[in-house]
Amino acid sequence: MYRDDARDPAHGLPRVRRLGALLLRAWLLVLPASAQASLFSGDALDTVADYMAIFVICVVPIGVIVVFWLVHILPEKVAEKRHHPQLPAITTLCLLSLVFGGLLWPIAWLWAYTRPIGYKMAYGTEKHDDYFVEKTGQARAGKLLEGEIVHLREELDAMAAKGSLPPELRKLRAELDALPARAEDVTPPPTPERKA
Repeated sequence: MYRDDARDPAHGLPRVRRLGALLLRAWLLVLPASAQASLFSGDALDTVADYMAIFVICVVPIGVIVVFWLVHILPEKVAEKRHHPQLPAITTLCLLSLVFGGLLWPIAWLWAYTRPIGYKMAYGTEKHDDYFVEKTGQARAGKLLEGEIVHLREELDAMAAKGSLPPELRKLRAELDALPARAEDVTPPPTPERKA
């Protein structure tokens, strides 16, 4: 059976593409031959170049130094957030990493994310002293439940049993003993009575 190629839309599509490509090439040949590399010319180009140079010489190095510093204190921030017991050592390693051009930074990063297993066996806890100060402040404000306060006391008692409870934490332990039990933790809230 004979097909009419002119009426078949699928057959005419390559012809349209070839014609469009040919027209595009012709249009590009007709364009003017002179081209400019910038929007500006003359004195405006010199002024823009001056300001760009000032920006690159003054602002970019400051930005690079700030970003370098922010990246290098990340392990310290992670260790602080996780209440790592060796926070001062990680902070020192971060500062040394700044001095040595970032060579020690991966070690500080790994150290901040590890849990010191031997530290708990030696000192009775795997938390930094700031954790206990923060939790005792929350207990004073009434933000901790009785069970959390009991757990905090047990952790401090375990440290005292190992003989590693600093004087500041001994005071916090005494404060925890002096805290009154919260009434809402001991007794359930009253229920409304029904009238018969």
